[in-house]
Amino acid sequence: MGDMSNEGAHLSAGIDLSQFFQVFFEEAGENLESMEQMLLELDVSAADDEELNAIFRCAHSVKGGAATFGFTDVAELTHQMEALLDKLRRHELTPTAQMVDVLLASGDALKALLARHQGAGNEVPDTTELLATIRTLCAGGTPAPVAAPVMVAPPPPAPAPAPVAAPAGAAAANLLRTLELRVGSLPDPSMADNLVELFKEIDGLGTIEPLDAGRSADGMRRFKIVTTSSDNDLLDLFTFHVPREAVQLQPLGPGYGFHEGAPGAPPVEAPPAREVGYGFFDNAPGAPGAAAPAPAAASDSAAPAPVAEAPKPVAKPAAPRAEAKPPAADAATLRVAVEKVDQLINLVGELVITQAMLAQNSKNLDAALHQQLGAGLADLERNTRDLQEAVMSIRMIPMSMVFNRFPRMLRDLAAKLGKKVELVTQGEATELDKGMVEKITDPLTHLVRNSCDHGIESPADRLAKGKPEHGTITLVASHQGGSIVIEVRDDGKGLNREKLISKAREKGIDAPDSMSDNEVWNLIFAPGFSTAEVVTDVSGRGVGMDVVKKNIMALGGSVDIDSAEGYGMSVKVRLPLTLAIMDGMSVGVGEECYILPLGSVVESFQVQDNMVKTIGTTGRVVEVRGEYMPVIDLEKVFEVPRFDFEHVSNIMVVVESEGTRVALLVDELLGQQQVVVKNLEANYRKVPDVSGATIMGDGRVALILDILSLVRRTRH
Repeated sequence: MGDMSNEGAHLSAGIDLSQFFQVFFEEAGENLESMEQMLLELDVSAADDEELNAIFRCAHSVKGGAATFGFTDVAELTHQMEALLDKLRRHELTPTAQMVDVLLASGDALKALLARHQGAGNEVPDTTELLATIRTLCAGGTPAPVAAPVMVAPPPPAPAPAPVAAPAGAAAANLLRTLELRVGSLPDPSMADNLVELFKEIDGLGTIEPLDAGRSADGMRRFKIVTTSSDNDLLDLFTFHVPREAVQLQPLGPGYGFHEGAPGAPPVEAPPAREVGYGFFDNAPGAPGAAAPAPAAASDSAAPAPVAEAPKPVAKPAAPRAEAKPPAADAATLRVAVEKVDQLINLVGELVITQAMLAQNSKNLDAALHQQLGAGLADLERNTRDLQEAVMSIRMIPMSMVFNRFPRMLRDLAAKLGKKVELVTQGEATELDKGMVEKITDPLTHLVRNSCDHGIESPADRLAKGKPEHGTITLVASHQGGSIVIEVRDDGKGLNREKLISKAREKGIDAPDSMSDNEVWNLIFAPGFSTAEVVTDVSGRGVGMDVVKKNIMALGGSVDIDSAEGYGMSVKVRLPLTLAIMDGMSVGVGEECYILPLGSVVESFQVQDNMVKTIGTTGRVVEVRGEYMPVIDLEKVFEVPRFDFEHVSNIMVVVESEGTRVALLVDELLGQQQVVVKNLEANYRKVPDVSGATIMGDGRVALILDILSLVRRTRH
């Protein structure tokens, strides 16, 4: 360990290593994710040498990079992990389930340490017990079961603060804690007021009061919380109202001012010597001109003293059988900032608009006289579409990036609930836009947790019902038209119709017995609705499912539920593939032009006099091949001014959403084209039945219609 730090300091003497920090953090995060995935798939009864070698290489890469950049706490923990893994791959020790648990807990601690060095974390995990456990395992001993590392807030504001992390188990339910909640910085500080309403709505959550008199400073808000809930429980609730990275929980200290040196504030204590930065802050060990301090723990003699080296991608393993494995993706990838990709996509969108404008103007030219120009414009259209598809694919990432986080979560959750759950994933290669993936991750996490907590029964109950002891949760992703469908399915107890109706009536929700099954299932999306018998730190507070649906609807998606009591439940989330560029059909109504998403268009036809029937006084339906569907006159919906009063619209376009078809009455079909979606709400305001806008080839602005909203209009 001493050699590592000295070498890192020597390397930094002539090079500013801070410019490589972000690369190290990204590669370390990828290595930790790979290590966690391999540990979860490891068969301890018959561990393969190559699997152990691959796990060892991940730890070694993180250790080498951490030592080079002077992150001694990360290097110390990975060095001990490396020693244990080295003995496992040399068959000096036999793998056990406890070793896997210790290594997984170490990975969690390393992620917290790296987040702290990046400035994203406010708590440092206490790894003392974890290091002692690894050393005991290396010596062949049997330590006590490993516990999650305790998070300590640096520096401590009081001589003996209460621990930030609540104790696990039943003891946490009776421990009343006083915490300080910091929220920010937020673009709109009033968003933090939603958390106050949250405490009012949920019985038993605790009390909250502002410490800043309701006024924000630099976009930050401060609150005092008295609660018995765990940190994870609170963070899960807060995340639905404010970004998780904007929330900080810590023991309530004696400070009075919001900034250092504020009137009445106590003197700020100097942080302990061991916390004078780890490489990301000024004067950090390993930074230019800084001397590397001696490591806190001595090197383990069981492992050879490593030589500091630059972080290496996982794609270059040194194992003798490495050639049998395909190279990792890092070997052929180039790291590019997301901002640059977004700028490129925006420029391609503008290029699509320019190409459409040229194509529109060229229609007025004589094709015989301008044959060469026409051929060039045709090539430009083809190349523009190919370029747009290639650029859009840069932001498309496989759903495996989302699915891979669930095995670990379910493993821990099932252990906490005393259940046996198996996760099955299908369609991991299905791709979705990166921006959509970031927004859908939290709703999917909530759905998976609900399936494990509410859906899957305990092993004893499953055996009593004649089911296998292990429950199964299945995640499926697939493309359907211009959308992606993500299904969360379980083989648990399903939804109970009578129980849902009874609970809805208790909440004051109108729920007649005549409701269809689908309407009853959708009751779970009502605000504050929960069928849980007891409140746990997993679920049961009645917060979440309504927010899940709202977040999915905000992305232009929809949620469908299907259930069979005793057999399980299925939740299908349908989302557009991307929010940037789409294929659309343009239709004309009077002098206006509207865009219909091509994925929603079924067919178009000319209307005959005997096809349209009138229902009541205003309703109209059209008969198409024996099927009747509602008619929506876009001229009346959008109050389009018309000057040719004798004109009669005789073209209908059939569109579909949520399994329901309607016929839109229009004047003419203008064509099919790619359109660049512009956010109408951000640039103007929200307009009913409109999801966005685009610029046409002739420079006019055309509205993109919200098919789901139009379909729902016919139901009322």
